[in-house]
Amino acid sequence: MEDEADSEDLFDVQEILVDPKQSPVRIDKFVTDKLPRISRNRVQNGIRSGSILVDGRPVKPNHKLSPGERITVLLPRHGDREEGLLAEDIPLDIRYEDEAILIVHKPPGMVVHPGVGNPSGTLVNALAHHLRAQDDIPVLPGNDDDRVGLVHRIDKDTSGLLVVAKTDAAMSFLAKQFFDHSIDRTYQALVWGAPDPADGTIDRYIGRHPRLRQIYTVFDEEEAGKHAITHYRTLEDLYYVSLLELKLETGRTHQIRVHMKSIGNPVFQDEKYGGDRIMKGTVYSKFKSFVEGCFALCPRQALHAKSIGFVHPTTREYVHFDSDLPEDMHAALERWRTYVGHRRHNNTLEQ
Repeated sequence: MEDEADSEDLFDVQEILVDPKQSPVRIDKFVTDKLPRISRNRVQNGIRSGSILVDGRPVKPNHKLSPGERITVLLPRHGDREEGLLAEDIPLDIRYEDEAILIVHKPPGMVVHPGVGNPSGTLVNALAHHLRAQDDIPVLPGNDDDRVGLVHRIDKDTSGLLVVAKTDAAMSFLAKQFFDHSIDRTYQALVWGAPDPADGTIDRYIGRHPRLRQIYTVFDEEEAGKHAITHYRTLEDLYYVSLLELKLETGRTHQIRVHMKSIGNPVFQDEKYGGDRIMKGTVYSKFKSFVEGCFALCPRQALHAKSIGFVHPTTREYVHFDSDLPEDMHAALERWRTYVGHRRHNNTLEQ
């Protein structure tokens, strides 16, 4: 899912085997009885969205179950309830909104979810206020917890687009697409150096670092991590740094950042993964001062969730949303363009 959160952690997946002596019963009633913490309405929405399957196939809510059938239930996880979640009137950069979904652009530095040390001022606090302020908008079940319609997330210091579900039906429909990795998401990143090859695919397992538990690393074996695939394309090669377009085939925590470090091209100014120091060029005087100036312009990892495309939960048509690079990344990129252009003209690129 998002570069910053493992997609599998955002969903509950359960399997139920229908007892050989089970009498015919509607699937929505059967699942509600088996999973009483999930409302019948939410179960029905899950069935309609294809998130609840019988023997691997979608069915209708009135499907009569037969003995021996296997039910797979995939539903977005509603996290632990946050007592007294504060709905705050915080400005939101909303790029699109209708009765079912909302597309919001998260600026760098904004935390997505409340948590220890961040009880307020988050995107969720702002969304809670925005959704509840509109009386004609149905309140998503679970709006009292820390999810508020979010079926994916990005890290505090990553900027970009997020889709928010405004109804439970939309939540189920979008969640299924995220779980199936059918959502089309494009990132852009400024990375150190020039990847070789310029366009390629990184296919390596990702898991927690065995010693440094706050970061992730790559592994060659499945037992040590989860399968992760990142496709990248070089948009601009500036010798010292490159602007890349990246697409995720899987959604592991910190996937882009870990994969780019693994090939020697960490994301520019990424403190956790080594991008906050000079990785290409000399470490002396003028160049060092120049790089520090670029760090000051973009004081966070230069990673942006640029676009997102998916099948709309109401119209069932494909929709696509795009955004420009934020000012801090654009400013750093322009400074590199000027510097490299001057050096190339004078044939004085540092080796």
